[in-house]
Amino acid sequence: MAKTQGLNAIDIGSSKITCLISMPTQDSSKINVVGVATVPSKGVRKGQIVNIEECVSAITDCVESAERMAGVGVDSAYISISGEQIASQNSHGLVAIREAEEEISPDDVFRVIEAARAVSLPTSREIIHVLPIEFIVDSQRGIKDPTGMSGVRLETEAHLITGLSPAIKNVTRCVNELGADVSGLVFSGLASAEAVLSETDKELGVILVDIGGGTTSICIFLEGSCVYSAVLPIGAKKITDDIAIGLQISVDGAEKIKHFVSRQKHERGEEEQKIVDEIDLLKLGISEDVKKVSRKTISEGIIRPRLNEIFSMVSNIIKQSGYEGQTPAGVVLTGGGSLTVNCTESCRRVMQLPAKIGTPEGLSGMIEEISTPISAVVVGLVLYGYKRKNEATSGGVKLSGMIKAIPGKQVVGRVVEFIKSFLP
Repeated sequence: MAKTQGLNAIDIGSSKITCLISMPTQDSSKINVVGVATVPSKGVRKGQIVNIEECVSAITDCVESAERMAGVGVDSAYISISGEQIASQNSHGLVAIREAEEEISPDDVFRVIEAARAVSLPTSREIIHVLPIEFIVDSQRGIKDPTGMSGVRLETEAHLITGLSPAIKNVTRCVNELGADVSGLVFSGLASAEAVLSETDKELGVILVDIGGGTTSICIFLEGSCVYSAVLPIGAKKITDDIAIGLQISVDGAEKIKHFVSRQKHERGEEEQKIVDEIDLLKLGISEDVKKVSRKTISEGIIRPRLNEIFSMVSNIIKQSGYEGQTPAGVVLTGGGSLTVNCTESCRRVMQLPAKIGTPEGLSGMIEEISTPISAVVVGLVLYGYKRKNEATSGGVKLSGMIKAIPGKQVVGRVVEFIKSFLP
C-alpha cells in the first residue's frame, strides 16, 4: 500500500479512537480528507492508557479501516494526549540582542523561547508545548512577532503545557507498535481549539470546554494566544452512569437513552416534546425490566444536575486561573458531551457567560462523518499539523522550535546547538 504524502491524525480518547487521513489539494488553502474511521476505545480510562495491548489493538483496527478507505498507508501521524496528568504554567524568557546585529533575527526569537523553556520541572514531567503569549522588545509589550524589529532586549511570556513522561511514552509506544512514527503530540484541548475557534473569538477572549467521554479539557484564549489550560477527570460517561444507576438499567441502555433524549431535543420543537414525554424503551431496543421512562425525569432530574456539577468545576478552574471576567466571547463547547440535552443552557446558567456549541471546520472532501463536535480533536490535529508544516517551510526558528516541541527530539536539538558552538 502506498504511503501518504499528506498528514494523518489519531485521536486516542476515553470512549472512541478516530483516525483521519488527509491530503493537500492543488489549491493550497484546502485540505482534503480521504480516509476516516472511528472505533470504540479500549485500554483507555479518563484520557490515560491503562492497558497497552488493548489500546494497540483498537488503534490498529481504526487505522486499518481508515487506510482501506483512503487506499494509502499511514507511516506517521499527529496524536492527541489528554488526562488529569496534563498541567500548565506560564514562564518568562529574556535574552540580549547581539550588538553586531541591527535587528531581531529568527535566531533571537528561538533563543528567547528556549529561555522560557528553562523552568524547573520534576524529572517525571516533560514539556509538550511552548506557546508564546507575547513578546516584549525594550519594554514595549503586546508584540506577536518581533522578527525584523530593532531593540537591545527581547523578552517573552510563554504558556507551557506539560505531561507525565510515562504517559507520553505509553502513547508513543502504542503508535510505534503499528510501525508508524509520531509526528507530534498535541494536547487535545489545543487541537479542539484549532478546529472550532475563530480568530475573532481568540482575540476577544474565549474559554474552550471540550467535554469528552472521560475528561473535560479547558483552554483560555486572550488576545489570540492560549494563556491557560487544564483537564478535569470527569466527562460525559458520568452522565451515562447516572442514568444507569437512576433507572437501574445497563450502561449500554443508559447510553442509548441519553443519545435519544439529546437527539430528540435537537430534532423536535418544544411543543412536540411536551406531548411525547414518555419514552418506550422497547422501541429503542432496550429490553430491561423498566418499560417506559419520562423524558423530563431523565433530562431535568438526572442529566441537568451532573451538567451543573461539571460546569461548576469548570467555573472554579477559571477562577483559580486568574482570568475570570476577561473572556467576553464566552464559552465554546465541543466534544461529544456538548451534544447532551440542556448542555448550553446549563453552561450559561452556571458560568454566567454566553455559550455556544463549536463545530469543526477547515477541511474538505469526506467530511460528513467529522462535521460534528465529536470529531473536533481529530480535525484540529490535522489543522495543527498543516499549520506547523507551513511554519517550517517558512524556515529558521519555527522549524527548530517545532523539532524541540516533539517529545524525544530534545537530544537532537541539543546536539545541533553543541555543534553550532564550534562553528565560526
